[in-house]
Amino acid sequence: MSAADFSRTPWVDVAERIERGALAVLAIGACEQHGAHLPLTTDTDMAHGVGRRLADDLDALLLPPITYGDAWTASAYPGTISISPRTLQAMIEDIGHELLRMGVQGLIIVNGHFGNREPMLLAARRLTTAGLPVCHLDYPGLERLAGDICESAPAGPGFYHADEVETAIMLAIAPDSVDIARAEPSYPQFPPTFGSEPMQFRDFNPSGVFGDPRPATRDKGEALIAGILGESLKLVAAWRARHGI
Repeated sequence: MSAADFSRTPWVDVAERIERGALAVLAIGACEQHGAHLPLTTDTDMAHGVGRRLADDLDALLLPPITYGDAWTASAYPGTISISPRTLQAMIEDIGHELLRMGVQGLIIVNGHFGNREPMLLAARRLTTAGLPVCHLDYPGLERLAGDICESAPAGPGFYHADEVETAIMLAIAPDSVDIARAEPSYPQFPPTFGSEPMQFRDFNPSGVFGDPRPATRDKGEALIAGILGESLKLVAAWRARHGI
């Protein structure tokens, strides 16, 4: 069974894989605006695409992704569907407890959306306490990789949203969903209290794009994914060594 076939595989084959010892990979994304040139599923597509490659390298079980996240900051844009942090935390925990019940050795979470971090961390803590080791990944090394590979400047330090970085990765993962002809740059002026109070992005950015997506290419996306995957595998190896799995 390939890692990508988990949700389409008969239960007896899943049971056999778990009996031999298995890790599971879960991507969590969002249904959130990404400008006029990228789909609402961008965060999910990216995380699941990276997760698929990670699962293949690890011979792990690739779970169906969580396609909704805490996207409150973008909820003023039509199309964004946000769920509460409590709901997302509960979903991750419930999935984790089911994996623990089945006998899965550990869970690797690939997070594709910044707003998911807090509920993901809380769920990971509770699952680890319950006996299921969790390794959570937020595209490790991305800021360095973006600086080395991409031409355009980010809208803010480590801030990547509908820009060259995300557009390039989408061109590598789901090229048919990218309408590059509609890509336009946007470098909004961040309010001075950004990061210090709850804030809706649409209050200061009408397009929803942060940066310049126009220089994005599929080759850049493949290079970014390769770098993220390399850094992720290092972290997973260290995590597995710590837990003996």
